[in-house]
Amino acid sequence: MNKKTSSNDDDDLFRQMMSDVKPLSDKKSAKQRIPPNKPCLSPKPRISHTQNTATSLVPREHVPEIAPEEFLFFTRGGLQHRRLRQLKRGDLRPEARLDLHGCTLEEAATLLAGFLNNAQNNNQRCVCIIHGKGHRSAGGRPVLKAQVNQWLRDIPSVLAFSSAQTRDGGVGALYVLLRCR
Repeated sequence: MNKKTSSNDDDDLFRQMMSDVKPLSDKKSAKQRIPPNKPCLSPKPRISHTQNTATSLVPREHVPEIAPEEFLFFTRGGLQHRRLRQLKRGDLRPEARLDLHGCTLEEAATLLAGFLNNAQNNNQRCVCIIHGKGHRSAGGRPVLKAQVNQWLRDIPSVLAFSSAQTRDGGVGALYVLLRCR
């Protein structure tokens, strides 16, 4: 049996089966139509762009103490282990960099908030933030490193961060993975 024969047989069979079917009139079909259901609301509220970005960061008085040579790592749940490994190894190359060396906390907060907002607006997924190790800070304590560590954890658009590889600043810098818009 070839395709033309089977196609003709199918067409004939269809016409036979539909021979006694009558189309609905326009008035009847309008009355019998069922309006589509409204889409169900998602159980998770969507995060608006204003909530998703760093708009203003405030220096905190009390942040956990961090050693100058301490390796930093943070992640939100749900990220693939492979992606986190790539971040830690520096395989995800930063698309933008921000150097906060020599900034006061207030200056750093303003620069960091603007930088992260700009990175997200430009759909940059991975960025590098250089905060330094704090060796020249008062008391030898890395004040800026500790604040940046806390600020990034508080920003919903930050999915993960990890201390950088030596070529990008080592423990004096962070690779930051941002949520796409």
